[in-house]
Amino acid sequence: MRVPSRTSRRGRMRRKAAGLAAAVVAASVGAGIAPASADPGLREVMLVGSNWQGTADIIRARGDFGKIGSIDLIPDKDERLREIYLNPVKLAYFLGIRLTVGEGHDQYVDDMYTTPDGSAVVASRPSFADVVSVDSATGKVKWRFAVSGNRADHMAVSPDGRRVAVSASTGNVVHVLDIETGVELGRFPTGDKPHENVFAKDGTIWNMAIGDVNTPFDDPLLDWTKGDRKITVADAATYRVVRTIDMRERLDAFGRKDLSDAIRPVAFLPDESKLYFQVSFFNGFLEYDVAADKILRVAELPRNPATSPDRTTWVNDSRHHGLSMDPDGKKLCVAGTMDDYATVVTLADLSAGPLIPAAKPYWATVSGDGKACLISESAADQVTAIDFATGAKITSVPVGDHPQRVRLGHLPADWKSPTATR
Repeated sequence: MRVPSRTSRRGRMRRKAAGLAAAVVAASVGAGIAPASADPGLREVMLVGSNWQGTADIIRARGDFGKIGSIDLIPDKDERLREIYLNPVKLAYFLGIRLTVGEGHDQYVDDMYTTPDGSAVVASRPSFADVVSVDSATGKVKWRFAVSGNRADHMAVSPDGRRVAVSASTGNVVHVLDIETGVELGRFPTGDKPHENVFAKDGTIWNMAIGDVNTPFDDPLLDWTKGDRKITVADAATYRVVRTIDMRERLDAFGRKDLSDAIRPVAFLPDESKLYFQVSFFNGFLEYDVAADKILRVAELPRNPATSPDRTTWVNDSRHHGLSMDPDGKKLCVAGTMDDYATVVTLADLSAGPLIPAAKPYWATVSGDGKACLISESAADQVTAIDFATGAKITSVPVGDHPQRVRLGHLPADWKSPTATR
């Protein structure tokens, strides 16, 4: 197998109907089904967050994935910067983010979701250490929530679409917010540097803490310096921690003491019996049986010979970062970040399909019809669609500066980009 070279608010009844529709949609997606828009007043879209630009490009969720418009998710940028520059502590963290995880850039958008009625986009903003709701019609901030600590990271939306969980990566907590009001409903503690969150169908929230990924101590012998890395499982109703999983113990028992226990992106099977996850520094992923509480298999994917073997050059300890499961639970789309490719893996035998050249792909998401995987090419400022059935590239679409998270959402059917507010 050849490795490519690097290279407006609505009426009350409408809102109630939309909320019910969103619940159906979210539950269907959790079951591995990717339905079309459940409300005729809404259109299904994909949101592509441009981390360094502070915008969300809105593209079609299927078909040609063409661009529909965009939303500025930092309309209050000047106000936020004034606050930061007048506070030495905030300024230190702001500049620290720029110099480390930001690769010399400010991180304005990490994750984002639409509200059930499509009236707003809710986004986490790392450099501003907050979550905001931006009106999709006016482009104005509706509410803002400052997270614990000094950086906001990955989010997850609840099955009914009415709550968002956000990782406060320097506060070591996950906040759960009302998506319409921004009111905190609860929180729970995590390991060091909480990262990805998942609402599971059994009524829990899973958080993966990745530890300190921006230190230079990347030699395997110094892995112990990376902090307390673990999976924290909390009750989604009470927000109490019900279980913690130290993957170090499971990796050792599986015979892979050489692998990091910093869990990056994850993907559950549709029935959530198994969890697939990536770890720092590894070109591949592992399969974990949830009920048996053990690792079953490991898939090691091709290394790009043009990728530097110096682990300190790999962005935030990544090697591969991005997983998405097809609706049938038979294939997994993998973003080979530092190896500059993406591929579709058949889970039955862990065989990889064609290696699709991609410039630092940093996320993978399923299209609205479930037929394609969309990866964000952060170094090429585009998203690329890959056919799950064949593993072949479908198309690429230009987006903003340094795209990362890509999420499925809904906006009003007649939606147009709001007039710029800055």
